[in-house]
Amino acid sequence: MFSQAAIAYRHAGRNDRFLERIEDYWKDTLVPKITGEAIRQMARKLYPGAANATMNRQGIAPTQAIINYAAELEWCAPIRVKRFKVNAKRKRPVSREWVEAFAKQAIADDLRHLAALCLFMFGTGARRGEACALTWGDVELFQKTAVINQTKIDDQRIAHLSQPVVAALANIPSNREPDSLVFQYASGESVGQVWKNVIERAGIEKLSPHSCRHGFATSMLQAGIDPKTVAVRGGWKDVATVMRFYAHAMDDPTVTDVLFGTELTQGEHEKRLSNCSKKEIHQ
Repeated sequence: MFSQAAIAYRHAGRNDRFLERIEDYWKDTLVPKITGEAIRQMARKLYPGAANATMNRQGIAPTQAIINYAAELEWCAPIRVKRFKVNAKRKRPVSREWVEAFAKQAIADDLRHLAALCLFMFGTGARRGEACALTWGDVELFQKTAVINQTKIDDQRIAHLSQPVVAALANIPSNREPDSLVFQYASGESVGQVWKNVIERAGIEKLSPHSCRHGFATSMLQAGIDPKTVAVRGGWKDVATVMRFYAHAMDDPTVTDVLFGTELTQGEHEKRLSNCSKKEIHQ
């Protein structure tokens, strides 16, 4: 039964986000009776009017994960479910200059925790929700590390904290209790409006918190860090994801001169990277 599979999934310590509504829907339905199309119909019923990405993330993905965990226990056969089509939105990455301007304005607005959040996401590649879930118990300022729980892929990683990030974290007014939230936001969603307000007052381009993760990957790639390292340091499971969404060509046909040993001057190289960063990339 699905209820038994869900209990086993929870006891294994797997990600339990979005499970309650799914468990209430399937209850004691026999797992072999659940088809891919039935799961798609469930997602539509649980999230009427929601975007396809939401139905995929909150309906299809966790249901499939439970059934496939049961398959690992040899209780049933694994299942594949066709996702609802999602049109990729074009995203722009933040730059270091953008992050510094945002942080400066946030500090001026007495929002040091928000300034630190921006620097943290840009400096570690953390997703908004992952950053907001960070507690002081996850942070070691002297070791310059933070444990990031990656709920999206049910994993965790230890991120290095560059000195500007350490300084920003150290300047957050807080009791530093291990269970206290570092950035003082109950969830990623609660960041939205205050984030927009700071952008408006700073007079900078309107970019979302997730653009900081894009900025992390894009800036690393442009600095010459290999995609495998970028994937590991940013918490992506595979290099293909990094290359698909964050790598893009320089808008300069003369780059092929390097084949014949023609070296770029530092100014030319920086100009090409600047041109590259101005191009829009896919999320």
